[in-house]
Amino acid sequence: MIRQGLNGVLMALADSVPGVSGGTIAFIMGFYDNFIGAIDDLMRGNRGQKKAAAKYLAKLGIGWAIGMVLAVLILSSLFENHIYKVSSLFIGFIAGAIPLIVIEEKNHFKKGPGGILFLAAGTLLVIMIGVVNGNAPSAVLNLERFSAVASVKLFLIGALAVSAMFLPGVSGSTMLLIFGAYIPVISAIKSVITLNFQALPSLLCFAAGILFGAATVVKVIRTCLKRYRSQTLYFIIGMMLGSFYAIVMGPTTLSVPLDPLRFESFSIVFCLMGLALVLGLQRLKSRLQ
Repeated sequence: MIRQGLNGVLMALADSVPGVSGGTIAFIMGFYDNFIGAIDDLMRGNRGQKKAAAKYLAKLGIGWAIGMVLAVLILSSLFENHIYKVSSLFIGFIAGAIPLIVIEEKNHFKKGPGGILFLAAGTLLVIMIGVVNGNAPSAVLNLERFSAVASVKLFLIGALAVSAMFLPGVSGSTMLLIFGAYIPVISAIKSVITLNFQALPSLLCFAAGILFGAATVVKVIRTCLKRYRSQTLYFIIGMMLGSFYAIVMGPTTLSVPLDPLRFESFSIVFCLMGLALVLGLQRLKSRLQ
C-alpha cells in the first residue's frame, strides 16, 4: 500500500510540471508495464482482472491525488515566478532520465536504421506540435468563461494530455504547455480546491477528454509495447528529446509571455538538481526492490 501510494505521489508531481511525464517516473521506478496493464485490465479484463486492477489503481490513485493537490498549490505560483529555474530543473531531469531508460531497456534497443527513424519521428512530432501551436493566433484560454468552442478544445487537449501522460516521453503537462492550457488548467484546479467553482464546467469538459483518451490509448500502448517494444521505445526516447524544445519555449506560453529559455537565463544549479532528483529516484527504486 505504502509503495503504490508513494509511486502515485511521484507520478502526480511529474504530471503536474511540463517536460516530465508520470510515465517516465513509472518507467524509472519499474512499474510502468504493471500500470498500463492494470488500466487495460480495468477496462477490458475479466472479473478477476478488473478486481485486481481496481485494487492496484486505487492505491496508486490515492497517492496521485495527494501529490497533485500538493503540486497544484505549490507549482502554480512557482512556475509563474521562477519559470527559468524550473525549466532548467526539468531539462536536468529529462537529461538524466533518458540514459536510465536506455540502460533499463538495453536489450530492446536494437541498432539499425529502423530505430533511428522512430527516434526521429518522435522528436519531430513534439517539435512540430510546438511550432504549429506557437504560430497559431489563439487567445489565452479563460476557463471561467464557458463556451462551446473552448469546451471542445479542452476536451481534445484533455485526450491528448492523458495520452502523453501514459507515455514515458512527453508529459501531459507538456502537451498543456504546447497548447497554451497549462496555466489556465492549473489555476482553475487551484480555484476549485479553494471552493471557487466558476471554472468547474470547463474542467468537466477537460476531464471528459481525459477519460476518452484513457479509454482509447492504453490498449494501443500495451499492444505496441508487447509486439513492437523496440520501435516504441525509440519513439518514446525521440519524444523525450523533442520535449526539450517544449521546455525551452515554455516561457512564451505564459499568460504574460516571456522570452524563451536562453543560455543567459539557464540555471546550471537547478539543472544539476533535476539530474540529482532522477538519480535519487533510481536509487529509491533499487532500495524498494
